[in-house]
Amino acid sequence: MDFRRGQRREDPEINLIPFIDVLLVVLIFLMVTTTYSKFTELQITLPTADAEKALEKPFEINVTVDAKGNYTVNNVPVSFHSVAGLAEELKNAARTGPDGRPLAAPSESPVVIVNADQFAMHQMVINVLEASRIAGYDKLTFAAQTGARK
Repeated sequence: MDFRRGQRREDPEINLIPFIDVLLVVLIFLMVTTTYSKFTELQITLPTADAEKALEKPFEINVTVDAKGNYTVNNVPVSFHSVAGLAEELKNAARTGPDGRPLAAPSESPVVIVNADQFAMHQMVINVLEASRIAGYDKLTFAAQTGARK
C-alpha cells in the first residue's frame, strides 16, 4: 500500500452512455413485444324503478277441477259436454270481469289458472289445456289442491 501524502487520487469516472444504451434496448424490446388494445366499456342496462306506477295484476281465469269430474270457471259450475264447450266457457269468462260485469275489451290474453284436486284424473286437466289452446289463451299456470278424498 502506498500511504503517501500529497498525492491526489483521481475522481472515479462514471460513464452513463452504456447504461442509457441498455435502457433503450429494453424499452425497444417492450414496445415491440407488447400488444396494446383499446377495451370498450361493457354496455349494461341497469334496472329502473318507478314508484308512481301501480303494479297491474293480469286478468286471470280460475278453472277448478275436482276429483268427481266437475269443472268450475271463476267459481261458476260448468256443465262439461266437450272440449269445445269448455273453450267457449273460457271465452265467456274472459269477456266478463271478476265481478261478473262485462269487460269493454280485454287488453291482453288472460292467464288461465288450473286448480286441480290431487285425485282428479289427468285427462280432465288435459281437457282444460286443450280448451285454452282452442280459445287462444297461451298463458297457463297450475296449482295443486291437497286434501282428504271425499
